[in-house]
Amino acid sequence: MKKNNSSAPEPTITSLELRRFRLSFLYSIPIGLLGGLIGLGGAEFRLPVLAGKLGYSVRQAVPLNLAVSLITIAASLVIRGSKLSFSTVIPLLPVIFSLIAGAVITAFFGAAMAGRLSNEQLERIILVLLVVIGIALIVEGFLPQQIPALLPPALSWRILAGILFGLAIGLVSSLLGVAGGEVIIPTLVFAFGADIKTAGTASLLVSFPTVLVGVIKYASRGAFVDRTTLSNTIAPMGVGSVIGAIIGGMLVGIFPASVLKITLGVILSISAFRVFHKAKSSNEKLES
Repeated sequence: MKKNNSSAPEPTITSLELRRFRLSFLYSIPIGLLGGLIGLGGAEFRLPVLAGKLGYSVRQAVPLNLAVSLITIAASLVIRGSKLSFSTVIPLLPVIFSLIAGAVITAFFGAAMAGRLSNEQLERIILVLLVVIGIALIVEGFLPQQIPALLPPALSWRILAGILFGLAIGLVSSLLGVAGGEVIIPTLVFAFGADIKTAGTASLLVSFPTVLVGVIKYASRGAFVDRTTLSNTIAPMGVGSVIGAIIGGMLVGIFPASVLKITLGVILSISAFRVFHKAKSSNEKLES
């Protein structure tokens, strides 16, 4: 009788979808919790999970991350709106509109640019951006929460600077699939002198149209043609992220935010290097 030496059967589509559903939900809760503790959405930490543990290619992971970011921003706006007044952001409206103007431009063209890049080029850019964000979190952990605005108070300066900063924010958002809070909040605090709570609210107002434009652009390029990703990744990851963010918001103050930012900055840099450097190495082996 002939022995069956074949290896274990490949997982079926159904089992793969179920695995992604479970992992999407389970990973998103602690990521959302940590994001809530430091006032961010956690999208920068979701991307290595999407491209690593969940097995998506980087080209698939970015728009999926962007779609989850849209869910978390919408939920955060509703939650924050029910607890806080938006009146504190009124003095910052010229800056907010300037940031939005710049960000939606590069969010639109950034998605198109990502489509023209090779997988290796996109992975290299994402690796660099995630490590830079990780370093920025570490640096921010050592800085005071409130410092005088670095920019002059003149309206013309603020509008011009807002547009320029917005261009960078939209590009980062579209290439990483993030809401951009990790860039927007420090910009508002240090460049424009906003307090941290106002900066958090203003960040959501800037992020929502930026991410929405990115999602629409990626959708027009066919990024969400596979509808199974909605049910097995986007939905569970969105729900888990919101749950985690709510828990994190309730636990704010238990752990020093500065220590968390330094720790998470180190973790983000290491995980980004492991996932995207590994992807790059795999590509090089396939090509050789």
